[in-house]
Amino acid sequence: MQQIFPTAYLPSIKYVSLFLESDNPVVELYETYQKQSCRTRCRVMTANGIQTLTIPVVKTNGNHTLTKDIEISYKEAWQQVHLRCLESAYRKSAYFDYYFPYFEKIYKQKFNTLVELNEYSFKVILKLMKVKKEFSYTNDFEKITDINDYRISLSKDDVNYADLKPYYQVFADRHGFVPNLSIVDLLFNEGNSSINNLQLTVNN
Repeated sequence: MQQIFPTAYLPSIKYVSLFLESDNPVVELYETYQKQSCRTRCRVMTANGIQTLTIPVVKTNGNHTLTKDIEISYKEAWQQVHLRCLESAYRKSAYFDYYFPYFEKIYKQKFNTLVELNEYSFKVILKLMKVKKEFSYTNDFEKITDINDYRISLSKDDVNYADLKPYYQVFADRHGFVPNLSIVDLLFNEGNSSINNLQLTVNN
């Protein structure tokens, strides 16, 4: 069954779980862009608590801009901020030295559109997880008729899912286990075991 997903910046663990579970995942391009959602935001755990990283964007057609036409703004040094945040958050994690160079490569590039950045970074994540998963993009907008549509239910990454399997987190001793952070949190902390955690999440 075809499932339509929103584009996502360093998507949440639940997002990736459902994405990998889907037989034919499709990413939405023709919706009117929704701000303050997983499309431009992700959450990571730092020593001071949850940090939300947000990509600044340009709405080329104002409030009616389609997601496919959203461009990235480089007026601010957000790439450096995001990279330094990941470094601070995960430099003590078990797999930091192995994975961090891949993220450095992402942030040293300039992508014109949000979709281009999200696609590139997601493919890097899938590669690091040793997962081969094909996906496509919509050719037109399909009306949303169900609140459980992934374009709605996955948009807010701060939703806590009770079915997510706990795993080791660097700052759990300070903040306790926090579910459904960005997939990078699971990747840096669990490394090669990440995919096993996701499979258990999907199957339970």
